[in-house]
Amino acid sequence: MEHLPFSGIRAVMEKATKMQQNGEKVIHMELGRPDFDTPEKIKQAAYDSLAKGNVFYTSNYGTPELRKAIAEKLATENGISYDPSEILVTVGVGAGTFASFAAFLDEGDEVLVPDPVWLNYIHVPSALGGKPVPYTLLEENDYQIDMAELESKINERTKMIVIISPHNPTGSVLGKETLEKLADIAIRHNLLVVSDEIYEKLVYDGEKYTSIASLPGMKERTITLGGFSKAYSMTGWRLGYMAAPREIIQACVRIQQYTVTCASSFVQEAAITALKDCEADVQAMLKEYQRRRDYVVDALNKIDGISCKVPRGAFYIFVNVKALGKTSMEIAEYLLDTAKVALVPGSAFGEQGEGYLRISYASKYEDLVEACERIKAAIEALK
Repeated sequence: MEHLPFSGIRAVMEKATKMQQNGEKVIHMELGRPDFDTPEKIKQAAYDSLAKGNVFYTSNYGTPELRKAIAEKLATENGISYDPSEILVTVGVGAGTFASFAAFLDEGDEVLVPDPVWLNYIHVPSALGGKPVPYTLLEENDYQIDMAELESKINERTKMIVIISPHNPTGSVLGKETLEKLADIAIRHNLLVVSDEIYEKLVYDGEKYTSIASLPGMKERTITLGGFSKAYSMTGWRLGYMAAPREIIQACVRIQQYTVTCASSFVQEAAITALKDCEADVQAMLKEYQRRRDYVVDALNKIDGISCKVPRGAFYIFVNVKALGKTSMEIAEYLLDTAKVALVPGSAFGEQGEGYLRISYASKYEDLVEACERIKAAIEALK
C-alpha cells in the first residue's frame, strides 16, 4: 500500500469540495463526470425493475438478456460477432480492468501502457505483481502510437498491450491505420490486447470509430471493455462489460466471483433500455459536448502562454502549459486557489503528462465560459 498512491484526480476534487463548503464558488473541470441527468427512460426502467421485485443476485456473468443485448450492439455498431457467452457484465470498466489483469498477470509479467494514461492501468498491474511499461503518446504525433518505440519495448516477459481510444486524458482517437499496425505487432508477438472503449460513442466531426477486435486476427486476442457511464450519463450506476473469447471470459469471471459477485440486478435491466431506446439521447449529448469542445478549445488557444490540440473524442482537453515555466501541479494549484477552477495536473497521468493540464468539458456551457474567463485572467496575472 505504501507504493499505491491516492488518485491525483480525487485529490483535486477533495480540495475543491472543501473550498465549496467554505462558501467559495469553484467551477469543476477535474472529473470525467457528465453533467447531464441519466435519460428518463433508463431511470424509469430501473424503477419498474425494482417494482417487479428484481432485487436479487444475478449470474456472475450478468443477466442473459443484457448479455444478448450487448452482443447485438457489438455486432451492429462495432462489426464484431460475439455469442452472449462471450460477454461478462462488470461493475463499471474499473472492475473489468481489474479482472483483465488479475486473471492473466503472473509475477513479473509486463504490460505495455500508454503514457499519459488513466492511472488504473499503471497501479492495478503493479499491485498485482506485474510491471507496467509505458509507451509514449506525444502531442506532436497527435497522440498516436509510435510503433517502432512500442515494439522496441517488447520482450519475453511482455504479455499485454493496453489501448484507450478515445483516450483519457488527451481526447485523441486511434485511427484505423494505427490500429492495423498495432494488430500486426500483437499477432506477431502473440500478445493480449486490452482495449478500453468506454468513450466510443463520444467521437466528433462525423469520424467513424473502429474497434481493434473487428480487425482480422484480433477478436481471439482482445479484451474489449465498454460501459454505460459516459455516453448514457450513468456514472453512479456502476455498470460496464467485457467482450472476449469464451476462454478469456471464463478466466475473468473467476475474479468477479470472488470480488464483486455480480452487477446490480435492476441496473442491468435498465441498461437494456439504454442500449435499445436511448440513441437519440446519446446523440443530443454528443452534439452539446461538441459545442462545448469547440468553445473551450478556441478560448484556451487565445490565451497567451498556453495551447491545446482539438480533441477528437471523449470530453477532455490536454492543455500545454510548459511555456509558463512551472510544473503542472503548481499551475493546477494556482488556478484552483486564484481562479477557483478545478483542473487536473497532467503529472497525475504519468511522466509524459508533465507540462499539461487535463480539462473536462463535461460541465454546463455557461460554467465553461466563466471558467475560461477566470483562467485567462489568472494566466495573464501570472505572466
